[in-house]
Amino acid sequence: MDIKDVILYAELTEKDMYLLDKYNKVIFIVNRSSTKKDIKEAVEKLFNVKVKKLNTLIDYKGRKKAYVTLEKEYKAQDILSKLGLI
Repeated sequence: MDIKDVILYAELTEKDMYLLDKYNKVIFIVNRSSTKKDIKEAVEKLFNVKVKKLNTLIDYKGRKKAYVTLEKEYKAQDILSKLGLI
């Protein structure tokens, strides 16, 4: 799978902002057929960061969410500012 097809968009709700500030996590809505390995590679290559941990789930709307925790030397806020969300 091409890395540009993996990540659809970043999600930004109040809960997501809490996770961003407290745990250095970014939440992405990703392609349903992508694997954790695909998601990790896409995030690392697109944003030049290192992923510490990655959790995925399918929400009640049928979307696949990826909770991406970054290593301490990288800031999740930088990713969202690159995307123009904050």
